[in-house]
Amino acid sequence: MGVGDSQLEAAFTLRGPIAAGSWHLVGDGLVLEPVDVHFELIWRAGQTDQTLVSFDHHFDPQPSGFDAVAFDGTQTGLAAGAHAGDELILRFTASNTTAQTAYLPNGDGAISKGRIPSIELPR
Repeated sequence: MGVGDSQLEAAFTLRGPIAAGSWHLVGDGLVLEPVDVHFELIWRAGQTDQTLVSFDHHFDPQPSGFDAVAFDGTQTGLAAGAHAGDELILRFTASNTTAQTAYLPNGDGAISKGRIPSIELPR
């Protein structure tokens, strides 16, 4: 998370509905201090948010410094009766840390020996 941030969001514009089923999340990150991260996938329609699936993971820093810490998980999630223009939000929330910056989503991919965070929606 950025300095002083405990929550970040990334938004994706939807084309239509999402089926219920198995969601897969890659949440690799650079971890500077031990931290718990709560990942949520949220369907945003206008001013209304509905959590479709969530994941929780405790991260500890790598001894090597700035190498990414791997995390991926699969959970069963809800369907979304979304319409074109609605959004799918990936929200990261950090907790149980004293650091201002403890977890940074891995935007460097293989350069930091990890993967860029991504989601695989149910089919």
